[in-house]
Amino acid sequence: MSTPSTAPSLRGTPEGLRWEPSARWVRGRKGDVTVVDSRRPVLVWEPDVPVPLYAFPRDEVRTDLLRPAGNPRTGTHTGSTVFYDLLVGGELLENAAWTFPAADLAGHIAFEWFRRTGRGLDHWYEEEEEIFVHPRDPYKRVDALPSSRHVRIEIGGTVVADTGRPVLLFETGLPTRYYIPREDVRLDLFEPTEHRTACPYKGTAAYWSWRGEGDVPADIVWSYADPLPAAGAVRGLLAFYNEAVDITVDGERLDRPVTPFTAALSPGPAH
Repeated sequence: MSTPSTAPSLRGTPEGLRWEPSARWVRGRKGDVTVVDSRRPVLVWEPDVPVPLYAFPRDEVRTDLLRPAGNPRTGTHTGSTVFYDLLVGGELLENAAWTFPAADLAGHIAFEWFRRTGRGLDHWYEEEEEIFVHPRDPYKRVDALPSSRHVRIEIGGTVVADTGRPVLLFETGLPTRYYIPREDVRLDLFEPTEHRTACPYKGTAAYWSWRGEGDVPADIVWSYADPLPAAGAVRGLLAFYNEAVDITVDGERLDRPVTPFTAALSPGPAH
């Protein structure tokens, strides 16, 4: 008796795109209007872009709401040939959708996500769960594990956190993040900011900046007050960018990693 194939379904195109079918039921909305309702979405990875996006069969898209783009944003997506403006409730969203020239993806339309680019559809759902920023990557894993390691964090020689009860968050492609109970952080040395980010794996994070002297990036500390279930163990805990602070774990000083966040962590002015 033959057994089902377990070979990966990831495929490539001459344009450098990677893609695979997804079994998830995906809907995308602008306000209360459902623009996409798809049971046959395709995950697409563009070259040098670390996160995927969805493309949808044309017959599962409200194409009656699309218009050829009046001012196409050429060069913003891999080999994109046609851009569309989206007209919903009298509001025109420029370049909200596009197609890829790849033969494998003929007849599919992709959309911008508002929480990622500031334009496009503002609510997305996989099955009955709302998702944010971009689709979750099936080749990426996030594990939040309670630990008894001794973690000390310093900024400019000042110890700002010291704990023996961290939660270690392991996320594919990123350094281990050390989440620390508030009682073990000198939060009086920081001030809350208005900065917020959203993550499809963890939820929405609030931030704090360093009050002290020195060239320290703004928004160096973050916390998830109400994380998504996959990262529930970090609820209310505080994490620091490994790229910009000194972290010692069980007596060993860690090297500062270079990550996709490094360039954005430009030092802020001293307070």
